[in-house]
Amino acid sequence: MLDLDLTTLISRLIVLATAFSVHEFAHAWTANYFGDDTPRLNGRLTLNPAAHLDPLGSLMLIVAGFGWAKPVQVNPYALQRRSPAALMWVALAGPMSNLLMAIVAALPLRLGLNAAYAVYPGNFALATLSELLYDFVFINLLLMLFNLLPISPLDGDKIADYLLPPAGKDILANMRPYGPMILMLVIVGGPYIGIDLFQWIIFPPLRFLYRLLVGF
Repeated sequence: MLDLDLTTLISRLIVLATAFSVHEFAHAWTANYFGDDTPRLNGRLTLNPAAHLDPLGSLMLIVAGFGWAKPVQVNPYALQRRSPAALMWVALAGPMSNLLMAIVAALPLRLGLNAAYAVYPGNFALATLSELLYDFVFINLLLMLFNLLPISPLDGDKIADYLLPPAGKDILANMRPYGPMILMLVIVGGPYIGIDLFQWIIFPPLRFLYRLLVGF
């Protein structure tokens, strides 16, 4: 049975309505900036959550605290005509939007909300707002770091493809058709054989960034 307290449920709904939508809008806006009108023609150049949310990915976020939105379709050839780095910038825009949202959400915590809650620990409004902000920062950092993994179809695949030397690009190209399968096997089956993608790769930098932003 799903066991979610009200504050956690609200924070995850806020993430759905903002973090996911802004992430995908950032992809769309950057592609449009580099001359690719595919996202605009597909109705993705908007902050309206209805244009971006994936039903299963949204449900997974609410239930498990981790999900996904509908990917923004772009035309790589149109982007590369404008700049060889355009596709990389389009891919990077999504994770960087999550980092920016985490920073903005952490500002009230660093500017006194933590101190106020310490003085008035029984204040329900302060407690609720603090928890919402903590969750929002955490999930945005998680989304950013996960999407930076160099595995297709994640954003990190396109970023790494631009930055790596030719030998590295060849390795990525060979892995790309199996990327979704590799992700599923590592995420779902990995912990059963001692391979924990989140504990090994994502959580160490996540903990560092989280402490850096919220102050502890």
